[in-house]
Amino acid sequence: MANNLHFKRHRRLRSTNEMRALVRENHLYKDDLIYPLFIIEGEKTKNEVPSMPGVYQISLDYLEDEMNELQSLGVKAVILFGVPNEKDSTGTGAFHEHGIVQEAIREIKSKTPEMLVIADTCLCEFTSHGHCGVIHDGDVANDESLKLLADTAVSQAKAGADIIAPSNMMDGFVIAIRSALDEAGFTNIPIMSYAVKYASAFYGPFRDAADSTPQFGDRKTYQMDPANRLEALREAESDMDEGADFLIVKPALSYLDIVRDVKNNFNAPVVAYNVSGEYSMVKAAAINGWVNEKELVMEKLTSMKRAGADLIITYYAKDVAKWLDE
Repeated sequence: MANNLHFKRHRRLRSTNEMRALVRENHLYKDDLIYPLFIIEGEKTKNEVPSMPGVYQISLDYLEDEMNELQSLGVKAVILFGVPNEKDSTGTGAFHEHGIVQEAIREIKSKTPEMLVIADTCLCEFTSHGHCGVIHDGDVANDESLKLLADTAVSQAKAGADIIAPSNMMDGFVIAIRSALDEAGFTNIPIMSYAVKYASAFYGPFRDAADSTPQFGDRKTYQMDPANRLEALREAESDMDEGADFLIVKPALSYLDIVRDVKNNFNAPVVAYNVSGEYSMVKAAAINGWVNEKELVMEKLTSMKRAGADLIITYYAKDVAKWLDE
């Protein structure tokens, strides 16, 4: 009777750890990881973000130790967010020569030049109103904001940033920044565009960390509707046409279909942003003993690689690097 059975025996390839490793289709590597850092003004300051246990706002004097730890773990890239003491209506601190992000870039590159530094390029952390551009009549003025974003990108490149990562979602932001970088002589600095950025509820803890909560309204007129899929392809296509070198999809976990769509349609590295809300949910469940943190995080990040991500921005970068060594 057994000789007449013709079903497939898929379990043959799952029989042992070694067999499963041999046929594994997707892998998570340390080289895939980008670690976000929140840089605050002042000295000897290290503030844990209440909604993100294990994540800190740190002052410049902690950066060397931070870089040494990351290098010892094998994490080779960071993305910087600034938390300034003073804000104004146009986000002057974002493009000031001695802004907190610019100073952090110089500090990192002077002490650990081999660390890859990505500068988040936006105004929301620096504006008194918390929006990503200049406000006119209660709305973000798109074209006027482009000039300030371009100035920010150039100032970050001058400070030594290896990659510019504009996250503002203004129309035309990639070409405005690419043109400004080229005119300033930074033709070799790539742009990691937040090409597909949804108006997501998963950003709440980040706004605590970066002190960037909008003081009125929301960001739905410039960030994308979570219900939309084809819009993501239009956004990514525009950014590629304007000169983007990387394409970010943010958030990652609820938008893995979009990660795959972007990977299938564009010949550029795709970056999944494992955002603050995703981090905080897992961390809270782990602290309460409800989940196995390591297994859950590794499964989650592997799913992003399976969906098509080449790189992952994640607050779990340090932990993942340690787990990969085990």
